[in-house]
Amino acid sequence: MTGTSHRETARPVVLFLCTHNAGRSQMALGFFTHLADGRAVAWSGGSTPAGDINPAAVAAMAERGIDISGEHPKRWTDETVRAADVVITMGCGDACPVFPGRRYEDWSLDDPAGLELDRVRPIRDQIEHRVRDLLARLGVTVA
Repeated sequence: MTGTSHRETARPVVLFLCTHNAGRSQMALGFFTHLADGRAVAWSGGSTPAGDINPAAVAAMAERGIDISGEHPKRWTDETVRAADVVITMGCGDACPVFPGRRYEDWSLDDPAGLELDRVRPIRDQIEHRVRDLLARLGVTVA
């Protein structure tokens, strides 16, 4: 996760943050990357990264034709946050970083940790809706 290439092409950069970077932020990253198709950049991170991505999140995204199985939970860094144009927080509370000059949004979404696939699907659908809305507000044409 570096903050240089997007500035060369003027593509908007979005950072999705949650506590474990294993469910919500990974699904958001998957949708954003798929829908933006290179017209915008997204990263994700967590304040306390989990060991692995939530398997129910992977399965829910696979149902939409998006493979997030190759991703891994990672910690956000101050550099990453400063390089983002928009920071989307999802349940990390006070652990999420706040830097002047960044645009912040908090998406209140249930945590899919420990949930069965049928309970993760509605969370996935909410995330897809919010990502599509975010892309529209950023002026990014959806693939």
